[in-house]
Amino acid sequence: MLDVCLLGTAGMMPLPNRWLTSLLTRYNGSNILIDCGEGTQIALKETGWSPNPIDVILFTHYHADHISGLPGMLLSMANADRTEPVLLVGPRGLEKVVKSLLVIAGGLPFELHFRELKEKNETIIINGYTINAFRVNHNVTCYGYSISISRLGKFDALKAKELNIPVNYWNKLQHGETVVIDGTTYEPHMVMGPERKGIKVTYSTDSRPCNAIVDAAQGSDLFICEGMYGEKEKLQSAKDKKHMTFYEAAQIAKDANVEELWLTHFSPSLMNPRQYMKEVREIFYDSHLGKDGKKKELAYKEGEDE
Repeated sequence: MLDVCLLGTAGMMPLPNRWLTSLLTRYNGSNILIDCGEGTQIALKETGWSPNPIDVILFTHYHADHISGLPGMLLSMANADRTEPVLLVGPRGLEKVVKSLLVIAGGLPFELHFRELKEKNETIIINGYTINAFRVNHNVTCYGYSISISRLGKFDALKAKELNIPVNYWNKLQHGETVVIDGTTYEPHMVMGPERKGIKVTYSTDSRPCNAIVDAAQGSDLFICEGMYGEKEKLQSAKDKKHMTFYEAAQIAKDANVEELWLTHFSPSLMNPRQYMKEVREIFYDSHLGKDGKKKELAYKEGEDE
């Protein structure tokens, strides 16, 4: 299963009840942090989750409200006895930006590894999950991310018995290993059904609507998308600043056939976002306002065993 937690949901500047944009996911003892705006380390402490297991930090882009909390977060990880390397991923210039910030956070007890994104779409496989980075449409180079956990097909015990494969070899075949028994080779596809639906979360912020987001989010269990403005009269402002309205995010969710939408990265001027949700849900019913600390546990769907 995959745990998801919105740490901060404000855009541009932190507010009394909203830290700046950040998301944390947990899977099998490994954590991914997406963006690290000011206050992220405090928001993480408020959830009760530890910074120690953060293995990967993904950056959408290098505007301050998405990265200015990094020095404090890295120091929090150090104080939590983190010693293993941390992978940082982001657009070109990542290493230069991070090393500039590390002037005030030197002497870390763990190494930082850098992966700078250069293509429109890139894939990273690490710790049992797959991260797909996709370029979006902001006024600087910016990426969204999909995190996917695949699920093997169902093991066909009857087929294994027909092939006279001893039971003590079944587990290896279930986990993708080829086995050789008395000179005969058995491969996983011989006893495994087609891959079943796994878990997928897509995160996109600071962008105008674009096909890249629709394509990347396709079929996501959870789609977390910026909703900078709820006021329809601010559509032109959204276009000028390369951001999105609630309604545009809902349309993407609908077009991408996602199961659930969380809105995030709200403008500081957005005083009562709840008042706009009725119209948003007319576009995409399962739409929800993000809030700091909002959590969800995503598991494989019941009935997906066949």
